[in-house]
Amino acid sequence: MDSQLRQAQSYLQERHLDGWLLYDFHRTNDLAHAFLRIPPKQLVTRRFFYWIPTHGAPIKIVHAIEPHMLDAWPGEKKIYSSWKLLESVLASVLQGHKKVAMEYSPRAAIPYVSKVDGGTIDLVRSFGIEVVSSADFLLYFTSVLDQEQIESHCRAALALQEIVEEGWDWIGKRFQEGVSERDVQNWIEKQYKKRRLITDSPPIIAINEHSADPHFKTAITGSTVLRPGDLILIDLWAKEEGERAVFGDITRVAIAGQPSDPQQKVFHAVRGAQKAAIDLVRSRFKVKQPIQGWEVDEAAREFIRKAGFGDFFIHRTGHNIEVHLHGSGTHMDNLEMHDVRPLLPGTCFSIEPGIYLPGEFGIRLETDVLIQPDGEVLVTGGEQEELRLLFH
Repeated sequence: MDSQLRQAQSYLQERHLDGWLLYDFHRTNDLAHAFLRIPPKQLVTRRFFYWIPTHGAPIKIVHAIEPHMLDAWPGEKKIYSSWKLLESVLASVLQGHKKVAMEYSPRAAIPYVSKVDGGTIDLVRSFGIEVVSSADFLLYFTSVLDQEQIESHCRAALALQEIVEEGWDWIGKRFQEGVSERDVQNWIEKQYKKRRLITDSPPIIAINEHSADPHFKTAITGSTVLRPGDLILIDLWAKEEGERAVFGDITRVAIAGQPSDPQQKVFHAVRGAQKAAIDLVRSRFKVKQPIQGWEVDEAAREFIRKAGFGDFFIHRTGHNIEVHLHGSGTHMDNLEMHDVRPLLPGTCFSIEPGIYLPGEFGIRLETDVLIQPDGEVLVTGGEQEELRLLFH
């Protein structure tokens, strides 16, 4: 923990900040919990602050009902019970400081790090403090994976690839009997159990116009049955058991027969966009130049624009992946938000451009990219080069 504090103070010094004020109430700031390594089952019912000054020792502000909340961390403990005392203690701790980082995003530009409520920001500002975002250095503590986590991700991503390939064969063999979206979903969930994988929600199985809905929800009953000429999209995500395991997340598409010209055109536009995004990440890390999330999104988006489908690429290019499927780290996004955070060694993310034609079909190709601690860029989720044909 001492080394983590020294690292945090180093980032604060580089950014000419006076300190970092970590705050939580009822686990509303999961990023603070991640940094402070608060156990998931620990009872947290009162407000607490942990002040990390750029120079000097930290200070803990905790409630009298939960005085041991931050005992694992160094620093003087200040206990409050009333709101008046809390405000007085906080004002005293911050006295003389001008610029403080919190889990805040100006104009909510990056919602994933905007965890501190507006009222608490108002309170801190009332002491004459300028509140700035912790987003660009928080990444180092919440998104960088250790070797054990990297290996868990790689195993999960490989398992998902194997499940999809086996799934195509399973569908092909049972096609004449009639295979529905729900049948495929059930089969994949059985494969999860067999491989001891866990997930937060069922895989997406979408046929034809359903695949044009990026978050299509497969019906429990009456789901669409695959017919000759149909396009089917499978999006699946899972991880190994354990609190520190990291997700894999991939999407593949196939045709029950021969693809149409429009399907081929869309597929190659999406695949080209995916390659453009991956190539940009590789090229930047090869020459050790920084790269921000929005730039990766823009590389994929520009390729799809040039192919004539810009209006049908309606979501970001990718998301951060860690113990949560959609992590708090850098996203490949210049659409839903302008993510100026950097890509860091030791982090993982998806690259998943898609083209969605309402009432017709959609094609999304998703793979995972892992940046090794030494900067080597690996594609861990496999790559689909051509439309899969379930049969000829």
